Amino acid sequence: MGQPGSENYEIVSHPCEISRRRLLQWGAMGALAAVLPSGVSAAARHPSTAERSLSLFNTHTNEELRVVYWARGKYLKGALADLDHILRDYRTGETMAIDLRLLDLMHALAARLHCRGPFHVISGYRSPETNAMLYASGRGVAKNSLHIQGKAVDLRLPGCGLPVLRRAAMALKGGGVGYYPVPDFVHVDVGRVRYW
Repeated sequence: MGQPGSENYEIVSHPCEISRRRLLQWGAMGALAAVLPSGVSAAARHPSTAERSLSLFNTHTNEELRVVYWARGKYLKGALADLDHILRDYRTGETMAIDLRLLDLMHALAARLHCRGPFHVISGYRSPETNAMLYASGRGVAKNSLHIQGKAVDLRLPGCGLPVLRRAAMALKGGGVGYYPVPDFVHVDVGRVRYW
């Protein structure tokens, strides 16, 4: 892990605060993406900003992370290691490099929703052993889940209803979006675009 408290990222124990200026920028980007044709909105999904950040809360470990993971045109190695850690398989402690497209998709989703707090992560990376155990137990887990490849996350956003979160994820057309109202989460991945 990188050094907490550096200029690029910090670990926090409270919801992220977003400046009024950042909120207005994100609102303008979301409004623009909503009216552009899908080919054009794909480029608007990841606008050229000074930095990209994520705010996450792991519901199993109670860890929270607010991190700038991309700045001045490059991904920040220490911040990526911290994201890999918080999105690890909490059952085994095993980590994997999370697909950068998934991080960017979550960033775009937070921007579209005007995130005022962290995403609550139900499941990020899953080791093959954990996935096989969940699959065998009949919990509706795909045998070859994209979680195993670090390309999927199950999450919710307090203060934002699941239907709203689902619609926002679908509008981004960044991959698969699954809706699970009973266990209370939305699945987002960077596989092919599909909905269930």
